[in-house]
This record gives sequence, C-alpha cells and structure tokens, in this order.
Amino acid sequence: MENNDKQDLKLEELRQAAMAAGGEKRIQAQHDKGKLTARERIEKLLDLDSFNEVDMFRAHRAVGFGLEKSHPMTDGVVTGWGRIEGRLVYVYAQDFTVMGGSLGEEHGLKIAKIIDMALENGAPVIGLNDSGGARIQEGVNSLAACGEIFLRNTRASGIIPQITAILGPCAGAAVYSPALTDFIFIVKDTANMFITGPEVVRAVTHEDVDFETLGGAAVHLSKSGVAHFSDENEDALLEKIRWLLSFLPSNNLSPAPHVETSEDPRRSCEALNELVPLDAQKPYDIREVIAEIADNSEFLEVQEDYAQNIVIGFARLNGYPVGIVANQPMVLAGVLDINSSDKGARFIRFCDAFHIPLVTLVDTPGFLPGVEQEHSGVIRHGAKMIFAYAEATVPKVSVILRKAYGGAYIVMSSKHLGGDINYAWPAAEVAVMGPEGAVNIMYRKELAQAENPEELRTELTAQYRDELANPYIAASRGYLDGVIPPAETRRRLIDALESLRDKRKSTPPRKHGNIPL
Repeated sequence: MENNDKQDLKLEELRQAAMAAGGEKRIQAQHDKGKLTARERIEKLLDLDSFNEVDMFRAHRAVGFGLEKSHPMTDGVVTGWGRIEGRLVYVYAQDFTVMGGSLGEEHGLKIAKIIDMALENGAPVIGLNDSGGARIQEGVNSLAACGEIFLRNTRASGIIPQITAILGPCAGAAVYSPALTDFIFIVKDTANMFITGPEVVRAVTHEDVDFETLGGAAVHLSKSGVAHFSDENEDALLEKIRWLLSFLPSNNLSPAPHVETSEDPRRSCEALNELVPLDAQKPYDIREVIAEIADNSEFLEVQEDYAQNIVIGFARLNGYPVGIVANQPMVLAGVLDINSSDKGARFIRFCDAFHIPLVTLVDTPGFLPGVEQEHSGVIRHGAKMIFAYAEATVPKVSVILRKAYGGAYIVMSSKHLGGDINYAWPAAEVAVMGPEGAVNIMYRKELAQAENPEELRTELTAQYRDELANPYIAASRGYLDGVIPPAETRRRLIDALESLRDKRKSTPPRKHGNIPL
C-alpha cells in the first residue's frame, strides 16, 4: 500500500508539473497579451469535462544548444480528444508558455499522432496554433516533424474536417499545416501568419513592415484570402468554431447533422418580391435573400471580407445543412473574377467532399473584363469554378434570380455542368450577354445610320430581351426545370433537396482529376 501511495504521489506531482506549463510568470505574460493558455482554450472549446489528454508526459530528447538542460513535459503542445455538442473531436493546442510553443520533433509527432487518431476514428481535428515556429535548435528534425504533419493533413483532406485557429504567431514552415486544412480562424490584433518575418523581409527586400501589416488578421481576411473566419477575441472565436461544426459531418461517410426546426418548410417568402429590384442595373444585398430563404435566417458566411462579389457559407433548409454559393450584386455587380472563382471553387469542393448539398443563387453579368484580369489568369482561375461544379456529385440546386450572362451562366451550377434542379424567376435574363451590349454589337451599322439611334436602341433592346433573354427559352430546351415565383423559392428548394437526398452518381474510375490550379 505504501508503494502504491508513493507511485500515486509521483504521478500527481508529474501531472501538476505538466499542468503548470511554463510557470506562473509565463502564464501571466500570456494573459497580459490578451491570450488564453493552451489548456484554457481547450476548456472553452470543448464540452465541459470532456477532454482526454494524450502524451502529457512526452518530452523532447534533443541535446545541444542548451536543450539538454530542460525537458519540459508536453513539449509545448497539449493533445487529446473531447466532445463538442456531444460529438467526438480531436484537438491540439500549442502552448506558448513552454519553449514559445516552438515545433520540435516530439511536438510535431504528437500533432501527427492526434491527426492519425482523428482519421482512424472518423472525427474532426482542430488545431489551436500559437507558436514561434520550427524549433531552430533541433535543426532538420524540426523540419521533418513539420513534414509529418503536412503528410497527414493531406491524407486526411476530404475524409475528416480539419479546422485551424491562429491565436498567436504562426511563422515559417509551420504556416503550411493551417493552409492545408479546410478552414482557418484568426483572432484579431494578437495573431499573425507569414512565411518570413519583418526582419527577414527588411533584410532581403528592404521593405519596412510590422507584424500586423505583414501577416495580421486584416491582411489574411481581406487581401490574401488565407483565413476564413475571425473575431475580436478568443472566446468568441472558439464559439464560432463550435457553430461551424454544427453544420459539418464528422467524416465523409457520415451525414451532416440534422436539426429539428419549428419553421414551416412551405413558408412563403413574399419579401423576395421586393428585395430584388426588377431593374438589372440596381444593386441589392444577396445576404438578405439568403436570410429570407434559410431556416431562422441563420447563415454562417465564409470569407465574408474576401472577394465580396461572391458570397459563400452554410445555412439550413428544413433542418438540413446546405452550402450556399451566391453572386453579390452589391460588389462589382456580382461579376466573377480571379479571387471569387478561387473562393467559390474551394468551397464547392469542400461541400462535395462531405456530401453537403449545394444551393446556388445566380445573378451575374459575366466575368470581369480587363487587361489585369486576363494577364493574371482569369481563364485558368475561372476554370476552377467549372471544374468544381462539374466534378461535384452532391445534390446541386440553383435559382437564377435576375441575370445569367455568357460563360458565367454556364459556370454557376448550370444544367450543362450537372446541375440537378435548375430554376429561374420570371424576370430572369439568360443570354450570351446583356441586351444592351448584344444590341450594340449585332446592330452596329443600323445604329450608326439611324436618325434617332437611342430610340432604335431602346426598341431593339426590348426585342432582344423578349425574344432571347427571357427564362422561357432556356426552359423550353430543358436547361431550366421550371420558372418559379420568387415567393415559392424556399419551398421549391426544400422539395428539390428532399427529392435528391438519396442521390447516387458514380464517376469514371481514376486516381484524381487535374484541376487547373
């Protein structure tokens, strides 16, 4: 009994030492920066008392450069599993109070192990990053550990959801693991991401830049498109991760979680008659349309500050999660361009990987013209949207709200790319190009010779709209499955998705396609 008591005492001492992390001073320094500790973050993220830690006593085995003098337990990362709303998730949280959260060999192998466990057990993995980067003192062993993580991120892609939160620094080789995951959250003011820090940039390119300007939240949310979500503080950010997971299945073989709703699936949406102006030149906010259609007006927008001419995100229809892809007439008239194509294509492919049906709301005049777009590869980037929609085998339902011109009509989940159910509103215009532009090209000589060219242009434009740009021509060819009143949109979408719930579509055997990256 005495030996058992000693062993229990030793175990408790080691546990307390591991729980103490880098000590009170470093924990206080973390708090002074407005940051939580690794364990505090896990506690807030997971359901109460659900965390089970793995590898608490693991420590580095490196020697040299002073590392042999200290072997702190956890090696700067806390790993394990727990529950979110009762569902299994795996999590790792880098601990900045232990060796700056630097990623050494054992640290990296702990993360690799937890991703392996998540993959084998079909559960999401969530990384909470706060690290000084690769541990320089461990040399190539540190880089090797990074590579082990990258390999697992790639193997797990499309099988389990992978989510990363950037809650402090994330630099060098370590940034590529978050970039390989499905969604990146970044807290404002205290977090940043970059390949090379301000000092290296200054030395190599002579650009004088600070951490926030180089790789802060605002940069990655609006300019680079690296990050998908943000919030003002860690508590709100961690709560948003829980919200995101409420839309996602645990893995690619499980259905997305259904939520009971008291909303009438056949509810009429009369407000849609007023929200969308008949004048194709007048802007409106597509988010208002989404809110009118979705259960309880709930919509979790993804990358809301990046490529704002397209809106993507998650909603529910009759309790079932759907991915929304919608043109935004308030920004660049809803045209497609390089960044919006990248944004849309990646989201479409995520939804397809996890069997989340796609609802596409179309109102676009086409692709953005211009020398810069052409020289920067709008053809290649626009092809990503085509590839993503054509490749997707999940249920695909679309509604043309107002206009769908040219190649953008084809791209936006058209029947020709495998759309299952395609609707349009009565005032929708479907054509190679807008009536005004088409008339200017087709009747160039007549307009030049006319006594009153504006009157003739107005007459010809009306004729073109009546004869070629209305939805009934597309419907007569079977390219649209119906023309529906705006107020019926929610009901029609729900009915269509219900009919497609057991959709099965096989694709030709192949290793993988070659998306035009």
